[in-house]
Amino acid sequence: MNRSKKIFVGFAIGFAIMIAWIVVDISRKTTFPGSKKPKKEAPADTTKNRSSPKSATHQP
Repeated sequence: MNRSKKIFVGFAIGFAIMIAWIVVDISRKTTFPGSKKPKKEAPADTTKNRSSPKSATHQP
């Protein structure tokens, strides 16, 4: 095997290892959407829109 082939094989192996490391790193940080538990709905905020209308004459 000549020198240029050895260099190419070295870069190819290094590239493959680097891509595999990136894939493993990303896969550890993410989860499959179907595996997540559904969120519980927060109770409705009852304090909103409690003010009475300023003028009863403008209501339809």
